[in-house]
Amino acid sequence: MANLSELLKQREALEAQIAEMQNGARNDAIGQVKALMAEYGLTTEDLAASSRKERKVSTVAAKFRDPATGNTWSGRGLQPKWLRAAVEAGASLDSFRV
Repeated sequence: MANLSELLKQREALEAQIAEMQNGARNDAIGQVKALMAEYGLTTEDLAASSRKERKVSTVAAKFRDPATGNTWSGRGLQPKWLRAAVEAGASLDSFRV
């Protein structure tokens, strides 16, 4: 049976082999990426641009407006505090409709 020092040496040798193989695989991958970039005429800017997800921001027209302050609400989500307070004070929701 192997003693502790022999096992530690084996582990070090295996870790060195693993690191060497990882570096080789990484270098191969980099070579493949460079070849594809050259083949298709890509730049690093192209890669960065394709990785960003462009998010469309849609605006929704206001359905309710406070004539005194100009505050608006699209009717989506929770009622804003200004509208809720006005309705609780007795105003009609339809009186704020645009």
